[in-house]
Amino acid sequence: MPKFMDVHHNMKGITREQLLQAHQDDLAIEGEEGVHFESAWADPDSGVVYCLSEAPSAEAVQRIHQRTGHKADEVHPVPLQV
Repeated sequence: MPKFMDVHHNMKGITREQLLQAHQDDLAIEGEEGVHFESAWADPDSGVVYCLSEAPSAEAVQRIHQRTGHKADEVHPVPLQV
């Protein structure tokens, strides 16, 4: 299944607990779109959050994020990985 890296901006000051809750919210409904969120990273100082997932499409990733209240600003395919 294809992998995607999505990026969220404007999340300055996000805490570890908030990142964990957002990730858990995504995990709770990810199966409804055939998505699996693998990991999430955040830089509270810049407000940038990254999520790595496997999904049938970028649109499926975005639908999950929209439904959980944190729409991604960018969703990028990750065709190569080492």
